Amino acid sequence: MSDMNAPTKKAMSEAERGDSGENRDLTAGRRVLQLEARALSRLAEELDASFAVAVDILARTKGRIVVSGMGKSGHIGSKIAATLASTGAPAIFVHPAEASHGDLGMITGDDALLALSNSGETTELSDLVQFSKRFEIPLIAIVGRAGSTLGESADVALIMADEPEAGTLGLAPTTSTTMTLALGDALAVALFERKQFSESDFHVFHPGGKLGQSLVRVRDIMHGADDLPLVGADTVMSEALVVMTAKRFGCVGVIDANGELLGIVTDGDLRRNLSDDLLERRASDLMTANPQTIRIEALAAEAVRVMNECKITGLFVADGTTPVGILHIHDCLRAGIT
Repeated sequence: MSDMNAPTKKAMSEAERGDSGENRDLTAGRRVLQLEARALSRLAEELDASFAVAVDILARTKGRIVVSGMGKSGHIGSKIAATLASTGAPAIFVHPAEASHGDLGMITGDDALLALSNSGETTELSDLVQFSKRFEIPLIAIVGRAGSTLGESADVALIMADEPEAGTLGLAPTTSTTMTLALGDALAVALFERKQFSESDFHVFHPGGKLGQSLVRVRDIMHGADDLPLVGADTVMSEALVVMTAKRFGCVGVIDANGELLGIVTDGDLRRNLSDDLLERRASDLMTANPQTIRIEALAAEAVRVMNECKITGLFVADGTTPVGILHIHDCLRAGIT
């Protein structure tokens, strides 16, 4: 019969491991992070004019930036291509082996090549290099050795800092892939800053997910001029109520003869002013003067913040003091803005 009080194998393993095992793991983790951080710091210090030349080439590219790399460099290359494409620089990843079997046809004379290889001797890239020379396609290389075949063949080579791979074996691509990824990010950022890629441009390429929602602007979800619930200052409340009911925003804006917003009458104002003569009173008698408004170019998240702070459910969108739209909290919720 088994001893019911005996520890399980898992429990024994954890007990045997003890604090020393945890300390070893933490030590290894910190060593890797520190080593890679040191490599990135050195990479930044050693960055030279070649980087600016590479950005010049990419900025002048009329077609696409074609990124290629084998193995781990290929995985990093896919991410770099995605970053470039999402920040306004059309880019694709082409696998070097597939390039040799027909995918070279995806590359045109208007494109630029960005080839990744730590050793600079990746044989699978040779057809891409020859293709770039034959058709005079600019070639940028990110390599670990300046005197490598790829580095010597490129129009400009970005040389990574000579730092060891992480881990006691020093074999698995770790530090080198981190530096490659960082250089790709640096190229993408320098490129979109040179092109003055704006926040609104960024939103065009990121319409979905939390990021897209955070960049939605008031103009994207507001109701326009045709839906505005507006009445003149001298309008009697019996008529103002008809407009308020028809537009279904729970409020009506009060404007002067020039169309400028003077105030707002809400459902709450009606409740607070219930009386026998309510319907005969003027809109200007009940309105809250100088109501809170929002700019048409403001982020929708800002509109939600204003509505929460002011404890209101609707905002007139104004150009100066002229109402051009209206936004309800439900519009923001439907767009995923909370």
